Amino acid sequence: MAETLQGKRVAILAADGVERVELEKPREALEQAGAQTEVLSIHDGEIQARENDLDAAGTFTVDGLVAGASVAHYDALLLPGGTVNPDQLRVDPDAVSFVREFVESGKPVAAICHGPWTLIEAGVVEGRTLTSFPSIRTDLRNAGADVVDQDVVVDGNLITSRSPDDLPAFCDTIVAKFASNSTQGEVTS
Repeated sequence: MAETLQGKRVAILAADGVERVELEKPREALEQAGAQTEVLSIHDGEIQARENDLDAAGTFTVDGLVAGASVAHYDALLLPGGTVNPDQLRVDPDAVSFVREFVESGKPVAAICHGPWTLIEAGVVEGRTLTSFPSIRTDLRNAGADVVDQDVVVDGNLITSRSPDDLPAFCDTIVAKFASNSTQGEVTS
């Protein structure tokens, strides 16, 4: 597994309020599989992490700005959750455009918990089968998605998961799907 993702570059798009474990655990799994990860954000410096949305949980260093990022530079995209993080991303035109372009490129995009909020704003969930944290499922349905309550769902190039409780399955799935890049036309749970 140590070389499964050798040579792959994964963008992690996050802002202040990111749920620490939802960035940290997937990034750790991706790097252990050999991927190079870069944290992109809407501002430089550091982003503030949270635990359970409420408690301060340190910071993450920003590697680059999404405004200057190119989808062509990356093989996959990770959208961690936390309620504040995707709420900031979905009102940033550069972040929304980057996510839309990534999904439209056919490259794999993984979102956990509240991360699909940015997918909704990017206009890429209609007709897709997704899962998420329970509180945003109505938003997904209203945007035209078929919402299911499962630990991980793969629909084409979109991989979604419900919450930190699902991180083991989510991490295994993103490593496998980012390695194979064979998510086109597939719906699994």
